[in-house]
Amino acid sequence: MNSPIIDIGDDLRLLGTAHVATASVEAVQKQIEEWKPDVVAVELCSSRYEALTKDKRLDREGLLKVIKEGKAPLVLLQSLLASEQRRLGMDEGQQPGAELLAAVEAAESADLEVVLVDRDIQTTLRRAWKRMRLREKFGLVWGLLADDDDEEDIDLETMLADKDLLTSLMEEFRELSPGAGEVLIDERDEFIARSITKARDGRKVLVVMGAGHLEGVKSHIQKGVDTDEERMAELNATPKPGKKLKTISWAIPIALAGLLGWFAYNGDLGAIKENGIYWFAGNVIAAAVLCALAGGHPIAVFVAAIASPITSLNPALAAGWFAGYAQMKLREPTGEDLTEFLKLDSLKLFWSNRAGRVLLVTSLTNLGSMLGAWVAMGIIAAGL
Repeated sequence: MNSPIIDIGDDLRLLGTAHVATASVEAVQKQIEEWKPDVVAVELCSSRYEALTKDKRLDREGLLKVIKEGKAPLVLLQSLLASEQRRLGMDEGQQPGAELLAAVEAAESADLEVVLVDRDIQTTLRRAWKRMRLREKFGLVWGLLADDDDEEDIDLETMLADKDLLTSLMEEFRELSPGAGEVLIDERDEFIARSITKARDGRKVLVVMGAGHLEGVKSHIQKGVDTDEERMAELNATPKPGKKLKTISWAIPIALAGLLGWFAYNGDLGAIKENGIYWFAGNVIAAAVLCALAGGHPIAVFVAAIASPITSLNPALAAGWFAGYAQMKLREPTGEDLTEFLKLDSLKLFWSNRAGRVLLVTSLTNLGSMLGAWVAMGIIAAGL
């Protein structure tokens, strides 16, 4: 099984790899020894580089920060993708990214410069998440969950010759979400190509990247893509929260307060009581049910139920913060849980790993609270 190679001039070689194949590790080492580049560029960002080169693990402070900053869904999505990669990688006797780590180690042992040419993974996921509609997000997560039980053998030779796993996974959903596919594949191809162009600067560069990016990156470089700083900043920009969702989030409590105020002004206490029940019931039930589905501790479920009707009135707060924190205090993740979370190779383990369960409780409680508020407000509006 040979790794695909594309030469662009005498000073630039693109080496395509499968992030789970042993042959890719061997190919990287061979190219560095025989082709003798001045620079080795790898398809990594700084955070993924640190995860590969250091014994990096999630810690308690990091978990709290994820909860507070609302990053739980992104961390879970990243973990969903990585767990599938990891499962296949273990079948080959290699961890995902082993060939990238081999490139870094071989370059360092030869005293060569290592350049990271990929965009930060969190920026990529945030941009992709932003471009997806709600039903597309459900479809993506459901597809990844369904793949966990798929025992179909993976043709690694075909994967190596055609595409890396992340690209393969996302192309399955390109029809579902063209926007996410553009961010995860097309934007990254352009970003990597521009980074490679910057790294060349008259030097001999070997680029180690997933085979799925070869054609896209080659196309950009052959078109003469430059190192336009303005364009790079645009590709690196983290999307701001959607105005539409933010407007709805504030419009619901304002409308509810105005409606109840109107009933109070007219002395219609019965309407206040009835609509108040709809609001509390919708929020309580939806948040509690989804928290329970995440495997939340009974007290965390209770906290989710109590917090949701209140936090839904203040978009600056989130019920998942409180439920996730309660879950963390009641079922404190051990050092082993925190270490193993980044190594999970089965989605089922997200429920048995305490760190994973905290993130699930946080994410699903927030989702339940949001849905509960929308449904409750819809019932109230329908009754006017």
